[in-house]
Amino acid sequence: MMHKTDRHNAIMTSLRQAGSTSIAELVQKLGVSDETVRRDVKVLESRGLLERVHGAVILADHGGEAAFQKRMAQNAAIKRAIAEAAAREVEDGDAVMIDSGTTTAYVARALLARRNLFVVTNGTEIARTLAGGAGNRVHLPGGEMRSDDYAVFGETSQAFIRNFRAKIAILSIGAIHHDGGYMDFHLQETEMARAMIRQSSKVIVVADRSKFHTQAPVSVCGFADVGTLVTERTPPTPILRQLEQHEVRVIEVGSAPAAQAAPEAG
Repeated sequence: MMHKTDRHNAIMTSLRQAGSTSIAELVQKLGVSDETVRRDVKVLESRGLLERVHGAVILADHGGEAAFQKRMAQNAAIKRAIAEAAAREVEDGDAVMIDSGTTTAYVARALLARRNLFVVTNGTEIARTLAGGAGNRVHLPGGEMRSDDYAVFGETSQAFIRNFRAKIAILSIGAIHHDGGYMDFHLQETEMARAMIRQSSKVIVVADRSKFHTQAPVSVCGFADVGTLVTERTPPTPILRQLEQHEVRVIEVGSAPAAQAAPEAG
């Protein structure tokens, strides 16, 4: 049986690598009881090293990265399922553009099963993940780095994107509405998504059902600009009609009865 100090070190190492984890995952990883893991987590939490949020364990909030990991932990099981389905659309050797976001960060992890990818992304978390993949080439633009998630935006980064052509763009989104199409809450994120759409042959949007019938102030693109939507639940009828009219392929991954997608930006 692992010594307590070794367990604590293993828990912190797991969090630094994955960003978040669950009690069940730690039980399996450490080979100890649920009670032991909860006791260890409580000790580490009391030292200010981690936090428990939304049924997950994350690194303590000491800045933007920890705030991003909090958003990663929200609806994590749904995001993983959506990400894995999106990753199955990518083949070894593909050129892929991926914008910053929590669901797309999970897509990056799922894409570690692929080899020799040519990746262009404005998300440093995504770049860091995929740089460790077998034979991958990862390109990250310059520009202004945002403090809450360390994503890069601005005219410099958009100009950088225009240097490349990709087979697939995988994008997160803030809102999907039957009247407004795909929308977001920040102009800089919208401009980045548009740049990737223009430079890609195929566009995949990853979004949980909390994005349906939500309105956002900035338009990203219309339904005709996206070829595939990956989500965990059938979209509401007005949105589904628009998707069918524009021949958008919808991939539904399903969700556990207990999994409820809470509203979240990103």
